[in-house]
Amino acid sequence: MLLKPAHSLKGEIHIPGDKSISHRSVMFGALAEGLTEVTHFLQGADCLSTISCFQKLGIEIENTPERILVHGKGLHGLRKPDCVLDAGNSGTTVRLLSGILAAQPFSCTLTGDASIQKRPMKRIMTPLRQMGADISGLNENDCAPLAVQGASLKGIHYQSPVASAQVKSCVLLAGLYAEGPTCVTEPSLSRNHTELMLASFGADINCQNTSAVIQPEPKLTGQKIEVPGDISSAAYFIAAALLVPNSEVLIRNCGINPTRDGILRAAKAMHADIEMLNRHTISGEPVCDLLVRSGNLTGTVIEGDLIPALIDEIPVIAVMAACAEGTTVIRDAAELKVKESDRIETIVTNLKAMGADISATDDGMIIHGGKPLHYAVTDTHHDHRIAMAFSVAGLVADGGIEIADDACVRISYPEFYHDLNSLRV
Repeated sequence: MLLKPAHSLKGEIHIPGDKSISHRSVMFGALAEGLTEVTHFLQGADCLSTISCFQKLGIEIENTPERILVHGKGLHGLRKPDCVLDAGNSGTTVRLLSGILAAQPFSCTLTGDASIQKRPMKRIMTPLRQMGADISGLNENDCAPLAVQGASLKGIHYQSPVASAQVKSCVLLAGLYAEGPTCVTEPSLSRNHTELMLASFGADINCQNTSAVIQPEPKLTGQKIEVPGDISSAAYFIAAALLVPNSEVLIRNCGINPTRDGILRAAKAMHADIEMLNRHTISGEPVCDLLVRSGNLTGTVIEGDLIPALIDEIPVIAVMAACAEGTTVIRDAAELKVKESDRIETIVTNLKAMGADISATDDGMIIHGGKPLHYAVTDTHHDHRIAMAFSVAGLVADGGIEIADDACVRISYPEFYHDLNSLRV
């Protein structure tokens, strides 16, 4: 994919449904009794992997252009699959589903693509084993493929060493089947879609500060869910509109859950021109329209409790920082090393190739902004967020940019390039 520089971006965009919420709507709908209807579901490869896994577990799921219909069978309605469960590139699918499978009365194997088979699973295996689960890596490296033999679980209080919604959700889902309550405490609060949605389905879950406690064996009831637009997908259009001169873009129906809005807080610290319009709530999640205008950005420091709220947006924030005046420091983000690629290395290597003044640290990067970007060929390492972030960089680079393996955007945003080009003036 060759992207040429843009002179101006104008118009409005309707971003696809939130990936995290789309995953959970299918999972929780499968464990509920009755019908769950989901609209504005993200038809990306990751979420389709979740649908496929639950279909193999005996759940009837109708996928139509208008809605997803999940015919739930209750907490104990899953059946033993007759094949390996393949999560594709989806870490959310592997980790959350592991918590559910740990308590089922059958054994199964859960795997994914080459990227998933390198991503760390010890972070979920440790708490699940503390609960009594029988889970192991078939290659004895604490990675997928995972062998899960269903077992009787007991509730625990798990002090998670990382602020990870996937770890938290895995343990809470296992807690649905445990003897006694299950509590997860994080070092800082990660995204809370699991807690909000489980409560809406009827789970007894209590959240306070960075802890969540769930009681076992609730009766979950099917729901109607409208999925808000994904702020992680909106981030690329936010950055593009800020960086391309003479731009004004309206992003419709964007989720602004406070555990996910770090991109907006970081952009504000960089003196971005962003207005939040038409605030309202859908399916328990806050949303709004974002009006973004181009302007001069300045460097900032991104660290601490802000990191979990923007971890997936750091690639495009780094692009913003490279174009801003002054220095941006990103720290406390070592989690970037275990994403779809080592995103610290991938961001730094690709931005350096474009002429940016950037250096890696153990837990982030330092970016001295303001140097003109120029043409380069970007190696995405099959990482969708790298591909989309550097597509934005290409809009303001002398000569544009070439994105190797642009097809990886199908993981989270199949229509990304179509939507981006629709804003060109």
